[in-house]
Amino acid sequence: MAADNKSAVIPPKQARTDYPLIDSDPHVRRVFGYARPSDYAVAAGMGAVSPLAFWVMERVSPSHVGRGGFAPVMRLATAIGLIGGVQILYQRSCNRFYGFTENRREVEMDMREMVDKVKKGEPLYGASQVSPYLQGVAAQNSRYSQLWSHVIPWFNIVNHDRHGVDTAKYYQQAERELEAERASKLGSS
Repeated sequence: MAADNKSAVIPPKQARTDYPLIDSDPHVRRVFGYARPSDYAVAAGMGAVSPLAFWVMERVSPSHVGRGGFAPVMRLATAIGLIGGVQILYQRSCNRFYGFTENRREVEMDMREMVDKVKKGEPLYGASQVSPYLQGVAAQNSRYSQLWSHVIPWFNIVNHDRHGVDTAKYYQQAERELEAERASKLGSS
């Protein structure tokens, strides 16, 4: 039996959530672009915990490492804090894409972004430089990957069209808006 060269499309599993799914595999640019100011505030606060805690520990119980011993460790604590802060920011934003937390603002942003792309004739999730097979592999590997980010940080950096949502809603909304624009032009003439 000959092997089929076409890749099998595995439909994404959809989690039952209280809020609508926006994207089961959001691109890293969308995750940071849709992040709320509160996400940045929480990330900054949590990122500052590591160096602050180390500084307090050094003040309470000095290590007496001598000249130049504190600075390298403080830099390491700061780097750990920064990485942790970015991870928290990414996780909070992804939770709204997945529909795990309240996401009304992001749903509206997503609808506006995608309808504008439909009107311009652009691909919804961006043009990809890789083959459809590799797009499928990337989608299968990074779908809902943020649920395990504490084990392996894994981000979607590939544009593909497998995001677990029905894209017909974007085309329908674009058609409604175009009809309303045509009607308003006819009415003003």
